[in-house]
Amino acid sequence: MALALGLAMLSAQTPPPHSQPQHTIAIHQVVHMLLGVDGAEARATVLRRAGISPAMLESDLARVTQSQFARLMNALMRQQRDEFWGLGSKPLPLGTFASCCRMLVGYRQLGEALRAGLRYYHSILPDFVPRLHVSDGVAYLRLNALQSLTPRQTYAVRVFLFLSYGVMCWLAARRIPVDEVVYQESEVVRRSDASRLFQASIRMSDSEWGYRFPAKWLELPVVQNLESVEEFLHQAPACLLVKYRDQASLTERIRRMLRKYLAEEMPSLEAISEMLATTPQTLRRRLQREGQGYQRIKDALRRDVAVAYLTQTELPLLDVAAKVGFSEASTFHRAFKVWTGLTPGAYRQAHNEPTS
Repeated sequence: MALALGLAMLSAQTPPPHSQPQHTIAIHQVVHMLLGVDGAEARATVLRRAGISPAMLESDLARVTQSQFARLMNALMRQQRDEFWGLGSKPLPLGTFASCCRMLVGYRQLGEALRAGLRYYHSILPDFVPRLHVSDGVAYLRLNALQSLTPRQTYAVRVFLFLSYGVMCWLAARRIPVDEVVYQESEVVRRSDASRLFQASIRMSDSEWGYRFPAKWLELPVVQNLESVEEFLHQAPACLLVKYRDQASLTERIRRMLRKYLAEEMPSLEAISEMLATTPQTLRRRLQREGQGYQRIKDALRRDVAVAYLTQTELPLLDVAAKVGFSEASTFHRAFKVWTGLTPGAYRQAHNEPTS
């Protein structure tokens, strides 16, 4: 059980062999995941097993790779003996997620399976209640707290949001488009990756969390079975959102388009609009609905590719700078520090720092 994110591919001297670089993960996700671990020594052990240097936690803007994040999930579950990593007021026994998935593949329609899964977790979750509401063609998976929540319990709520969404997409073998994500904390919204992961805008609420999507998707058939569930459990939870990321979303389409311009000046928003046969105003509105902006997409692409080169290759920093569109190392250094809080050299050193 965890935020559904996939394993990154590694390379010796070149960026990942796929044309689209993997998204990196904000370090504050790591910090929140460690909230349930008591003691500095225990936290250091988990970080060591995940291959994450403690120095990375010192910068609020730092990023980790997907492979590090996936290893952290598994290390936390093993150490805590808890599928919620010690975040809840009571542990969630290992095997809970697997038992639920095996049960869900026995249902015919997605809506039936989703309701059954929520009932299953309703009976064992100690801090919040998940429910599915359907009205006027809109399905709303809503989570309400049973009591005043601590920060670590609040993070458990957000983990459950990602988990439920990832399993729902897996059951139907396709991404279910989300119209809106509901969060409580304004600071979390400002720093969260939820907008990108759900590819939807975030709305604030005083008393609940959740996400809305068209109710018609509840009628999709469950296409998984007892054979495919075992393969899924071998990869889960690390595969969920990467596996069903919507490659047709505007954000991902633009990211793929910009990849070939990475080592040179990137096209303007007006030029990209023309390539997509739309107007700049329409493009901005559509990106806003996905919780994105054009400059943010460009910066994130350069940052993620730079991270891949710094952590997966031994290329000199000047060569890395050139590959992500900077002619001068000093300009690259300044930009990378804005993106991650560290200079490229410090980032590489922190990543390569011995963790044992």
